[in-house]
Amino acid sequence: MNSFISNNESLFSKIADLLIFARKRIVQSVHQTMSMTYFEIGRMIVEEEQNGKERATYGKQVLKELSKRLTSEFGKGFSVENLDRMRFFYKTYASQISSTVLTNSDFDNTIQYQFKLSWSHYLMLMRIDTIEERRFYEIEAIENNWSLRELQRQFNSALFERLSLSRDRHQVKILSEKGQIVEKPQDAMKDPYVLEFLGIPESEKFSETDLEQKLIDKLEHFLLELGKGFTFVGRQVRFSFDDKHFRVDLVFYNRILQCFVLIDLKIGEITHQDLGQMQMYVNYYDRFVKLDTENKTIGIILCKKKNDTLVEITLPENNEQIFASKYLTVLPSKKELKDLINNKDF
Repeated sequence: MNSFISNNESLFSKIADLLIFARKRIVQSVHQTMSMTYFEIGRMIVEEEQNGKERATYGKQVLKELSKRLTSEFGKGFSVENLDRMRFFYKTYASQISSTVLTNSDFDNTIQYQFKLSWSHYLMLMRIDTIEERRFYEIEAIENNWSLRELQRQFNSALFERLSLSRDRHQVKILSEKGQIVEKPQDAMKDPYVLEFLGIPESEKFSETDLEQKLIDKLEHFLLELGKGFTFVGRQVRFSFDDKHFRVDLVFYNRILQCFVLIDLKIGEITHQDLGQMQMYVNYYDRFVKLDTENKTIGIILCKKKNDTLVEITLPENNEQIFASKYLTVLPSKKELKDLINNKDF
């Protein structure tokens, strides 16, 4: 009987997994088809406008007439405003797609190759002015399966600018063409890290223990902010030698870089003692914890205030293991964040 239940449970699990996968594929297919359909509607509207003698007046009249007839035939979703969005959608993305008239076969191929997000995602992406930045967020949203809310958060926290900060022009171009590629420790770093999801007002006083607990409570959000490949290992992880005990605030492992990532939290300004302590943590992990097949340990000090000169002088010139980054507990405006990054006065 137990064997029957066990086998039956296994069969149920397999079928359930298949149905869940199928439902996701169906939803994805619906999103792709809708986005491509709206792109095509936009193309037809633009081409019709271009045939008109007085484009502005003619275009408005076209949208009004289309809206009236489409709404009568197909219901909601075809207001003048929405049709204008489809028109703008085509103009925004036309340069990324062949300008030839699409056949039904081309239509299917373009869906698979281009539009893999929901219409709501593209409405948000269309508001990004630069092609490079827009393409970056589109790639990351697809690869990381970002919800619309997460996409908006990553944009509002200036992820593209924060990742671009430590890259030269060629690397920034790659960022916009392929998204974030993590090959070395520097690729995974951000400065600053934005922790607005913790809900800590700017004026509120808190301890390092409070900050650690809030990060654990919002671990899923923190992992998203850390970026690609991070998995949680533990908090206050203890190690000992010579009858002395030490604790690392937070320990992660990055599956892409194949190394441990140690994080130390500081509520004030970083000191050279903090950097020295992290160097000791990293050395210990490299010598006694990591496997021979794993890469060198990374240490990140998250601090409220950072002195770049102090960090640069304290750490070795060829440093690729210890990093110091400022964190923000309140999300500034995108302009303020860009100014903050450009000034680099942390």
